[in-house]
Parts: sequence; structure tokens; C-alpha cells
Amino acid sequence: MKDGLKKELSLLGIICVATGAMISSGLFILPGFAFHKAGPAVIVSYILAGIFCIPTLLSKAELTTAMPKAGGDYYYIMRGFGPLLGTVAGFSSWFSLSLKGAFALIGMGAYLSLITDINIKVIALACCLFFVLLNIIGTKEAGRFQVFLVFGLVAVLAVYVIWGMKSVNTANFSPFFSKGLGPVFATASFVFVSYGGLTKVAALAEETENPGRNLPLGMIISLIVGSVLYGFVIYITVGVLNPAELANNLMPISDGAGVIGGKAFKIIISAGAFLAFISTANAGIMSASKYPLGMSRDKLLPGVFKKINSRTNTPIRSIVITGLFMMVAIMFLELELLVKIASSILILLFILANLTLILFRESKILSYKPKFHSPFYPYMQILGIAGGIFLLIEMGTGIIFLTFVFLLSGALWYKVYVEERTSKDSALIYALERLVGRDKELTSDSILTELKDIVVQRDDVTEDKFHSMIENSIVLDIEEPVKMEDLFRKVSNTLGKELNRGPEKMFNKLIEREEASSTVIRKGLAIPHIIVEGENVFKILVVRAKAGVIFPDDKLAHIVFILAGSPDQRNLHLKVLAAIAQITQQPEFDRKWLEALNEDDLKNIILLSKRRRGQEGK
Repeated sequence: MKDGLKKELSLLGIICVATGAMISSGLFILPGFAFHKAGPAVIVSYILAGIFCIPTLLSKAELTTAMPKAGGDYYYIMRGFGPLLGTVAGFSSWFSLSLKGAFALIGMGAYLSLITDINIKVIALACCLFFVLLNIIGTKEAGRFQVFLVFGLVAVLAVYVIWGMKSVNTANFSPFFSKGLGPVFATASFVFVSYGGLTKVAALAEETENPGRNLPLGMIISLIVGSVLYGFVIYITVGVLNPAELANNLMPISDGAGVIGGKAFKIIISAGAFLAFISTANAGIMSASKYPLGMSRDKLLPGVFKKINSRTNTPIRSIVITGLFMMVAIMFLELELLVKIASSILILLFILANLTLILFRESKILSYKPKFHSPFYPYMQILGIAGGIFLLIEMGTGIIFLTFVFLLSGALWYKVYVEERTSKDSALIYALERLVGRDKELTSDSILTELKDIVVQRDDVTEDKFHSMIENSIVLDIEEPVKMEDLFRKVSNTLGKELNRGPEKMFNKLIEREEASSTVIRKGLAIPHIIVEGENVFKILVVRAKAGVIFPDDKLAHIVFILAGSPDQRNLHLKVLAAIAQITQQPEFDRKWLEALNEDDLKNIILLSKRRRGQEGK
């Protein structure tokens, strides 16, 4: 067994996972319940729910491209706020997606009950077992199955909309706000779970090809496709069905198809609905099972859940425990309660996603390098937080209380199991230290290293010899102004110990090199470099001088790279000089250098900068 996941999901696969997750239960079962609450204005409720998703979609797109790891929103909330909130978010994401999957499985049971006398919940349990086995076989196979399902579903719904236009009775929309304006917003909260597909995509980030492009693009396309389908299909359904027949109808779209095209078309749409439920249930298990995997990696759950089967490349234990939880939900939760709890937890996660993006931006962690940047920051995120709070309030006190109990349970698990097993390092600590100063007792720098490693893995960065030399280099971080001679004296003592050379001799070489020609190659940057005796010797020492190093002719340098190499390393010497030149010419380099929080941050600025990479010294 192993811990890594293969990148097997394409842009099309991402679109199909998210779209399939959005246009199933939310479309084929919920409209009847939602119509009962909001009347014809249920169309507005669905559109509002989609609009409320936009800020969080943009935040999730940025966060997942910065941290494309299994666990999605849980993963970046954990890195943002630390293990306590990370534990709560992990359980929330896992349960929310699992409940939505259970909801879809009940929908499958309802539609299959048309052709069989078997109990709905028994059918749902059997279907759950099938999808558990499918996902154990592999994500790539499950993803291909998802593409087939979604294409068939969209085709069937397109026929429903086009054919149904001629049968719409406009009188069904009058009065449009028959239940009043308040229920429209309450219903938007109720149907919010319909857009949970966006969370599913975040959970699959580690398995996505080219996540920097495919994740945000796939999420945006999915939301557009899902919202358009919701609007048109619900418009047709409200327009063709008698209001009394539509209210609380478990199969509203199928009944609408019966009005439009008779029994034959009703059977076709029912088959499409069944495809939709299959797609959501499959996507639900596929994505929800990644949360125990991610939480186990972070020691929030026992280690058995992080194992990846070497033959199928899937987290079998994580998939099985997710399937078992969905089965429990099917057996013991009523449909409407299941939907409300799933929606409330999803809204809470959306609020946390927006807060997390703000936190990472304000922490100024330089190894936080998303491929996609949310526009209109921070106003878009503030709008997302305010909208989420508004929707939660609209859910009602009973559901808010149940959600609070759930969150309290997650916090209790943290206290009992997690607290002594995990690091407390987070972006929150780095944001606070920008306000109150750095406290070495408080931070461990582990998040800086982790984010840097994520970027290296995400961008397939070649770790050449320059990369390894910078990782192992000595860094001097000097606050006060310093004269060149004093810096060279300090550097000579440090490098002398490293290279087993006399400090005085090294100091003289540095002075001689500077007298020969200035090593300040541009404003703020100096690269003193000397030749030392021996073979296979090369060392880099990095200096950040906030107040500046004063070189001859009053030249001031804040960025100093000191190179010491033996004569046989001439080619490496030249390549390192070229690499430093490329890196330090990049826009914003000087600003980032001066704003870096610590020595690890300084190294990460160099390591994550774009440059031509080669096999120096090999």
C-alpha cells in the first residue's frame, strides 16, 4: 500500500462530477418540496442559491489551486485555522457529502419503486453497496462512468425543456410570490444542498490533471450548467403541472414529462432521473471518501484510513466507512431532515472557505501560491460570508441547533483524540504574528514547508542541484544597517567553519573580489563570489539585510548571495549566477524579500520562483 493518489481526472471529468452531483436529487426530488414552501417563485430560490455560491466558488477555486490535495475544503481550512477547526470542517465535509449521497440513493429507490414492490430504503442500500464496490475498483473507472452518465442526463433534460415549452401554462405562475418573499429566501437555504457538487470537486483536487487550470474552469462551467438547467427545468415543471399535484411531489420532473409527452416520455425522463441519482451517488462516495483519507494523513483519524491499495490505487478503508455511514443515514433519517442538515453544514463550510481565503491572503505566507486568484478580494469573500450567515438564519432555530450539536461533537473528538497528536501550526498564527511579532514558541514553520512542497508537486518543479543547494544553504537575516567589511567578516567566519577554511583568508578573497569590480549588480542586489582551493566545493550563503549592506560608493544592497566554489566547479558557478539573475529580476521579488517572515520564507521565495531548470553539476 501507498499514500499517494494518481492524477487521473481531466477537465471533462471534473465538470461531469460537479454537474452530475448538482443536477440529480436537487432537481428530480426537491422541486416538489421547494414549491410547497415558495410557490412559483421557487425558480428564484434556486437561482438565489446559485448566486450565493459564486463568492465561495471563487474562493474554493483559489484555495484548491494553491493546495490541490485530497480532502478539499477540509484540507485548506485545517491549514488556515489549525486542527480544532480543521477537525470540525473535516467531519462536516465528510458528513455533508455523505448525506447528499444518501439523499440521491433514496431518490434512486423512489424511482425504482415504480417498477418493483421492494422497499425504497432496501433498494437504496443495495445501490450504495454497488457504488462502494465501483469506487474501490478505481477513480479513473468511476470518473469515466460519471462522464457517460452526465452526457446522457443533459441530453434527456434538453429534450424535456425544448419539448415542454409549448405545454407551459403561464397561469401557473400567478401570483408569482404566492407564499410571500420571506419563504423564497428560506427555500434558497433548503435547496442549497443542490449545489454541493462544488465541494465534491474540491475533495478530488489531488487526483486532478493540471489542477491549476482544470479545477477553477471545471467549477465555473459546472455552476453555469447546473444553474441554467435548474432554471429551465423547474420553469417547465411549474408551468405544466397543477400546483396541487406539484406540491410535495417526490417525482415532479417525471410527472411533468407525462403531461408533456405521455407515458413513453415519462419513462424516458424517469430513466434520466435514475441516471442522475446514479451520478450523484457515485460522485458522493468518490469525493466523500477522500475526507477520511485526508484527515487520517493529518492524524485527525486513525492511520488505517490513509492507506492506498497498491493494486486499485484507491483508499479502500475510507470508501467502506463512507459507504457504511451513508447506509446508516438511509435507514434512520427522514428525507426532509436529511436535506436540511446537509444544507446547513454545507453553508457553514462555504462560510469557512471564504474566511480561510482571507486568512491566507492576510498571513502573507509566500509559499501560498495559487494558480487562480479570486477577483474583487476581499469584497467577494465578505459577500459570501454575509450571504452564508443569512441563509443559515433562514434555516430556522431547530436546524441551527442540530448543526451546533454536530459541531460540538467534532470539537469533542478533537479534545479526546486529536489534540496531542497534531501540530498547531496554521496560517492564523502567521497572520497574528504579523500584528504582534514572531514567537518561536508559537510557530513551527511546518505549514511553510508543506505549502512549498505542494507547489513543487503541483507544478512538477524539477529539483535540480541549485534547488538542493538553496534548501541546504545558510541564511543570515540582519535587521540593522551593516558595512560591507563587517558582513564579510561574519560571512567568512560562517563559511570558514562550513568549508574548513581559514576565515581570514576567505575574508581577504571577498575584499579582493570587491576591489576588482563591484559585486552590486543592480540597485539592492549584490552577488560576491570567490574561488576557494580544493575540489567539488560549492556553497551558497544567503543574506537578507532589511536596513541594507553598505558597499563602496554608498551602494546599498538588501539582497546578497555569496558564492564560494572550487576551480573545478566553474560551470556550476556560472549556472548558479544565471539562476540567481533570473530569479531576482522577477517583478515583486524585492518587495517579497523584504516582507518575508523568516528564513524558511526567504528560501521559499527563491525555490518557488520561475526559472529555467537544469541538471547543474551533473
